[in-house]
Amino acid sequence: MSDPTRFDLDDRQRAMLAEMGVRVWWPQRPADEQLQAQAQTPTQALAAAPDLALPASQPMALAPAAPPVTRPAAPAPKPAVAPMPVTEVRVGQPLAEGVDQMDWAALQTTVATCQACDLCANRQQAVFGVGDVQADWLVIGDPQVEAEGQHGEPFVGPAKRLLDNMLMAVGLSREAKGEGAVYVTSSLKCRLPGSRNPSPQELATCAPYLARQVALVQPKVIVVMGRFSIQAVLQSSEPLGKLRGQIHSYQGVPVVATYHPDSLLRNLPDKAKAWADLVLALKTVRGT
Repeated sequence: MSDPTRFDLDDRQRAMLAEMGVRVWWPQRPADEQLQAQAQTPTQALAAAPDLALPASQPMALAPAAPPVTRPAAPAPKPAVAPMPVTEVRVGQPLAEGVDQMDWAALQTTVATCQACDLCANRQQAVFGVGDVQADWLVIGDPQVEAEGQHGEPFVGPAKRLLDNMLMAVGLSREAKGEGAVYVTSSLKCRLPGSRNPSPQELATCAPYLARQVALVQPKVIVVMGRFSIQAVLQSSEPLGKLRGQIHSYQGVPVVATYHPDSLLRNLPDKAKAWADLVLALKTVRGT
C-alpha cells in the first residue's frame, strides 16, 4: 500500500520547483536520465507540462523594456557679446558765465534753470530767497529739506515760525520794506533728496549765486544759521561753538554765526545763545 504522505514528482515538476528556488529531494536516477533533465530548460518544462502551460489566448507577459536614457543636449555656445562703448557721463552743465554781473531778474532766472550739478534732476522749485532785496539784514540758512524745496522758500513750517519770532524780537520782518526789513535765502538753491547733507562740491557750485546775492543786497550784517551755511560763507569747518559770539567777514560785510531754527527746536536751551547772537548782530548794524 502506498504511503499517503508521499507525493511523487515527475521530472517536469521538479524542474519547476528548482526554478522557483524550492529544494526537493528525490532518489538518484540513472546518469542518462539526469543529463536529459538538466538539458531541459524551465521554459521547455513549462511548455511540456499540460497542467501548467498558459492558455494560447493569454501569452506570457514579458517585463517592459527599460526606456532609453535620453541625455540632455550640450548647450550651444553663447554668442560673443561686444563690449559696451565707454561714454562720458556729464553730471551737469557748466555754470552760466557772468554770474557776478547779473541783475536780480537774470540771476533768479539762471538759478531756476541751473543744471550745474545733479540736484537739478529732482528740483521742483529753486530756493532763491524772500524779502526786501535792499534790506540791512541778510539771513542765510542751511540747505532745504524736501518739503521746503517744494515751496521754493527757505525756512518753512515750524522752523519758519521760530525764525519769524526771533526776527520780530529784534524788530525785523520778511514782509517789511526799508527799515526793519530782512532778506532770507539758502546756501544751496535746490532741495536735497532724502534730507541728506550737502556735499562740498554742491555747496561750491551754488557759491557764485550766493556771492552775487550778497553783492546785490549790500547788507549791513549777515547772519548765517547752521553749519553748512557757515562752511559756504566762512569756508570753515570749525564747530559752531568756536565761531559764534564774534564778528567774521564776507565780502567786507560783518558776519554773525548762530544756530539753525531746526536745531533750536531740538535743543531748546540753545535759544538763549541764539538770542545773544542776534543781539550781537543788532549792535553791529547800529554800530554800537
